[in-house]
Parts: sequence; C-alpha cells; structure tokens
Amino acid sequence: MIIRRLSIGELGVVTELAHVIWPPTFKDILSPEQLTYMLNWMYSEGTLREQLENGHEFFVMEIAGRPVGFMGIEAHYPQKQYLKVHKLYVLPETQGSGAGRKFIDKAVELAKEKGISVLTLNVNRFNKAVDFYFRMGFKVEKEEDIDIGNGYLMEDFVMSLPVTR
Repeated sequence: MIIRRLSIGELGVVTELAHVIWPPTFKDILSPEQLTYMLNWMYSEGTLREQLENGHEFFVMEIAGRPVGFMGIEAHYPQKQYLKVHKLYVLPETQGSGAGRKFIDKAVELAKEKGISVLTLNVNRFNKAVDFYFRMGFKVEKEEDIDIGNGYLMEDFVMSLPVTR
C-alpha cells in the first residue's frame, strides 16, 4: 500500500474512484438523484482542479499499482490550527484492510509537518464510517446541516482529532 500526492493531471483518478465508491457507500442514505447531483458537483475534474489551485491537496492509495482510495485535505481550514480532511474514501473491498487508518496516519503526518494541532472532518451522520472515525479517536464536535442546493442537505457530524507531537 502506497499513498502518493496527485498532480493536477491525475485528478481524474479521484473522479473515477468516487463514481465507484459512492453508490454502494450512500445507497441507503441518499436518493439516487441526490447521489448523482453530489457526484457531479463535488467530483467533476473542474471542481477538483479549482480546489487544488486553491490549496487543497489530493492523495491516492495504490495497491500493486491499482488505485484503491483517495483523500483530499486542506491545511489551516477552517482555522490556522486545523487540517481539514475533505474527502477520504476507499473501495468497498478495501474497507477493513487498514487503508483508512493509513490515510488518517498520513493526514496526521502532514499536519505535524505543517505545525497543525487538530484534524477535522465532516461525515454524514448515517454513514457507517462514523464508527471508523470513533475508533481512530475522533470526537463529535457538533452536528451540521448544510444546504447544498437543489433541495438537498448534507447531514453531518463535524469531528476532530488532536494531533500529538
């Protein structure tokens, strides 16, 4: 398992993985229409490129050269002491293999390099990944309902994890 930073020309890997990972992940949480809306909004190459140009970093995890997951982060967001994990997904068949833990470890490593003291992320309150984040040591800071347009809400927990030096 290797994790490497993606260049602007490789962002299509994130789009492709999202379109494979999201349907089984959110099939019991989101309507097919909301799922399509969110994938098109959040994972178009144009959106990802704009995020990269505005300070996001994207990473891919590969096993034997095959992409199996991705992570998107942003340093100093929403405040200076935070590293926001905007995206962290692995293929369903890779879940439970330690891949998610390796991404969290990478995020902690990056936070330390940047002098950041807290990881933060949003996760859908009904996503089974909430249990994974609890096991990683994250705590719920608050609940947040985010209007994303078209009559849809993201119903999230905002979770955080102190980064120890």
